[in-house]
Amino acid sequence: MKRNYQLIVPVALALVSACSILPKPDPSDVYRLAGSQTASQGSPVAWSLRLTKPQSSEFLDSPRIAVVPNGDLISSYANARWSDPSPVLLRNRLLDGFQRDGRVTLLSTDDTNLQADYELGGQLQAFQSEYRGSAVEVVIRLDARLVRGSDQRIIASRRFEVRQPVSETQVPAVVAGFVQAGDQLNKQVVDWVVQQGNGAVKQ
Repeated sequence: MKRNYQLIVPVALALVSACSILPKPDPSDVYRLAGSQTASQGSPVAWSLRLTKPQSSEFLDSPRIAVVPNGDLISSYANARWSDPSPVLLRNRLLDGFQRDGRVTLLSTDDTNLQADYELGGQLQAFQSEYRGSAVEVVIRLDARLVRGSDQRIIASRRFEVRQPVSETQVPAVVAGFVQAGDQLNKQVVDWVVQQGNGAVKQ
């Protein structure tokens, strides 16, 4: 037993030494999806809204910043990531859009168990940059569903797709493209939800 112990110690020390000289992975730059949408002058509505994380593919349901360099190949930018998985990032960005707009004041998310008159969810089909030859554009595609909270009945659904050209291929420029695309998507989704919600209340 003593002899075996004497053999194990040098091997263990050698493994520790080898691990200490392995290159450390480069730290990732973490990006958030900020917004710059201006407030609306519309009248506040009387109903409440709960925003849920949209469903997505396994690849998009992560903090990776997705890129489609060609065809059906989907990849991600090295040493860069979002502050949250894409569905959470988009939900929070939409929440910020509703708050900035000001018409829907009774807001909550699926992080809580609060009930609401309506729920906004859906399927996130694309949240990525795509190459078109030498040009790059950000693509956000959301199949949105507005559901009545009392009986989970779908009262409206619509596909939203925003394409924002990007001037450069570097990650900061791509992130800036996502911010611009997010502003466009927010405006469209907020206006649509307010219209549909008000229409359903009158029925």
